[in-house]
Amino acid sequence: MKIELAKVDEVVDKYKGDEGMLIQILQDVQNEYRWLPKDAIVRVCKKLGIPISRAYRIATFYTAFSLEPRGKHLVNVCLGTACHVRGGPRILDKTVQVLGVAAGHTTPDMKFTVERVNCLGCCALGPVITVDGEVHGRLVAKDVDEILANYD
Repeated sequence: MKIELAKVDEVVDKYKGDEGMLIQILQDVQNEYRWLPKDAIVRVCKKLGIPISRAYRIATFYTAFSLEPRGKHLVNVCLGTACHVRGGPRILDKTVQVLGVAAGHTTPDMKFTVERVNCLGCCALGPVITVDGEVHGRLVAKDVDEILANYD
């Protein structure tokens, strides 16, 4: 994937090169590419005049960041306590089966990335998955096929 460094420059310039905005800058860059490419991180750090290690510390600490390419659609499967006791592991198993990739991975066609999360904050709706932030709750395993089929 070719990274347009001019887009990265625009993001940094939007924050007037303020290194205190590093997390937001990285979020905006990730929103542009769906992940944080190495070339983009290097460019951000160069423009901010900070060590690359600082950006990597943030990118590896926060699970919202990805250093690997993500699919067009991000599927988060909740395995928090409420979802877990209501069948979250079965929902994850079905999601993995339908998409053919393990949690933490992206389908070969770059259509879906599956992630397991500890809580989505929708405990009353458990078990829950989100697809691109859209909440699907009170699930049983057979619901997964239909939900995923609705995303191109």
